[in-house]
Amino acid sequence: MQQHRLRQQKLRQRQRKQGLSSNRCVIEGEVIESEGLRYTPAGLARVAFKLRHTSMQQEAGMQRQVQCVVTALALGEAAQQVSRLQPGQSVRAEGFLAQRSLKIAQLVLHIDNVTLR
Repeated sequence: MQQHRLRQQKLRQRQRKQGLSSNRCVIEGEVIESEGLRYTPAGLARVAFKLRHTSMQQEAGMQRQVQCVVTALALGEAAQQVSRLQPGQSVRAEGFLAQRSLKIAQLVLHIDNVTLR
């Protein structure tokens, strides 16, 4: 019986760990603001920008209009891509969510790929 409980406990731990590892986001929207290309103290290219998203989504069997502004950050090659974008351009952005800093819990979409729509 004890061995069965240990196996179940290990299985639950593995499942929790696997569940926490998934963090991918894709969103389409319009560039509404960009700080422009900057560099970190380590010399890494960096661009912070905002996307406006508007769409119709299905929720609880009903159509719902969704609108939001997403704060995003691109580093490295992705920052080079984003730096060429102009306000008003429609893009598809892919990346992961992270909190803004250790002290600020606001979510920021960290972009690793962006394409024009």
